[in-house]
Amino acid sequence: MATATTHTDTAHSALAHHFDNMEQQREAGSIGMWVFLVQEIMFFGGLFMAYLLYRWKFPMAFAVGSNHLDIKLGAFNTVVLICSSLTMALAVYYAQTGVRRMQVVCIILTMLLGATFLGVKAIEYHEKYVDRLIPVRGLSNVVGIEDFHWDEAKNGKLPPGVTEQQVLMFYWIYFAMTGLHALHMVVGMGIMTWLLVWAWRGRFSPEYHSPVEISGLYWHFVDIVWIFLFPLLYLLGRHFGAGH
Repeated sequence: MATATTHTDTAHSALAHHFDNMEQQREAGSIGMWVFLVQEIMFFGGLFMAYLLYRWKFPMAFAVGSNHLDIKLGAFNTVVLICSSLTMALAVYYAQTGVRRMQVVCIILTMLLGATFLGVKAIEYHEKYVDRLIPVRGLSNVVGIEDFHWDEAKNGKLPPGVTEQQVLMFYWIYFAMTGLHALHMVVGMGIMTWLLVWAWRGRFSPEYHSPVEISGLYWHFVDIVWIFLFPLLYLLGRHFGAGH
């Protein structure tokens, strides 16, 4: 029986020559992806640490910046990514069970949800451009904002002790973190496109589905990063607004 199984694995067209069988190839791919994700965690960890450090140093300025973000768009994008994680998990399941049509449907849904997220994020970025909240010389004018929902911010005035540079620090971190996350989403969309082509051709089966599993790990990681970004950027500090 062992000899027959090994022969079947070896005969599979997806088996690379340097692996003994399909299971060994799948485990190697999974380990490689987990190592990559650990590196990504450390990379994003540095940004999270920068956020926490500056928020501790300038809490009121970060609250001002947070109050100007559109919480409805942020919440909508959070729901979108949670749904995309579900469709990605279903894509993995249907790849494992060999249901080609549902693989294709779930991958397309995942891509549509990912595109929706990026579209909403583009709308948010455009709003920041219109409001002159881009932390670049000539594109920023924090003092001119009139809808911070602070009593002290009326007539374009920032709260006492808060400077324009401190608020711009929030937006530097906001664009760095959300921009890097959006870049990972774009990469994920490219991966989904590759998966869609091969799923359409019937490449994935119960014997060979590791690319879908590995890609799913990446997609879930990107979604989890946003689950942390949303409360940190959009929710923390909002209770300071409206004169509270």
